[in-house]
Formats: sequence, C-alpha cells, structure tokens
Amino acid sequence: MTLAYIGLGANLGDARQTLKDAVVCIAQHAGVMIVARSSLYRTAPVDAQGDDYFNAVVAVETTFSAQQLLRVCQHIEQQFGRERPFRNAPRTLDLDLLLYGDLQHNDETLTVPHPRMTQRAFVLVPLAELCPDLEIPGQGRVADHLPAVAGQRIEKVSTCKCPPCPSQSPPTR
Repeated sequence: MTLAYIGLGANLGDARQTLKDAVVCIAQHAGVMIVARSSLYRTAPVDAQGDDYFNAVVAVETTFSAQQLLRVCQHIEQQFGRERPFRNAPRTLDLDLLLYGDLQHNDETLTVPHPRMTQRAFVLVPLAELCPDLEIPGQGRVADHLPAVAGQRIEKVSTCKCPPCPSQSPPTR
C-alpha cells in the first residue's frame, strides 16, 4: 500500500456537497482507502476567474500505481460533469494527485509532486492540517512552504472529525 494525497476543489453548483460526494466516490473504489480528510476550506480563485472555491485534501492508502490512481480521479471528475474548456476554467470538480509516496515523476500525463502545490494555500493549508511535517519529495516540509502563501485568502468552513494522518513518517513508494 502506498500513502497518497489527493486535493479536491470545486466552484460550480453545490461545491460543498460535491466535495463530500467525491470523497465517498473515492472511498468506494477497491484498492483505495481514505485514512484522513482535512477540513473544508473556502478560497479565492488563484490564476482563475469565477466564484470562490471549496477545497479539501484526503490521504489515501492505495494498491494502485500513481497512473492508475490518476485515472480513478479523472473518471470521478467526469462523473461529476468536469469539462476543460480552457486552463483554470471554473469546475464542477477538480481532483489532483498531489503526492504519491515519495515518488518524483514527470511526464505528459502525470507530475508528482503536483507542480504548483507549494504555491497554493488551498493545497498547503489542508495538507498541513493533516500532516504538517510531511516531506514533499525534493521540496522540503509542507509547513515550511506556508509563509509563501500567507497572502492568499483561505477560510476554514467546517472541521473534519476524522482521525489524523496515520503516519508522520515519510510516505512509502
């Protein structure tokens, strides 16, 4: 099993409910077990237009490869009506594979760690809630990146009542 982190975001329709439903969809896949979920956050769009986003992060244990987990995420996005008319378009659901163990990978279909995760409060704040000492492979601790995003508007709107991240040790591949 590999510990991976998935970022969730939405700003179209009932975005709050969409994120809750998406977590259920992720959990229903054989080979994926949600082990922790951050609180829900409301954030201003970054490099995008439209309404505020709702965001969260889930930690999962998975038997899938990184590419297989990405395909699961993309399939769930499609189930929720995700369209990609242009870069950073408003979305019904966005699922990003942020981290996959200690894997560092970059090709035309997948980059992990997610290439912009250290520049986004909507990723770092919920991720830090789960595991502030988590190492981003090749980039340092999550908590060390928080000062750089302090100017981005983010507000906690609900608190998760799930258990904390099961492991504070670096994720495995």
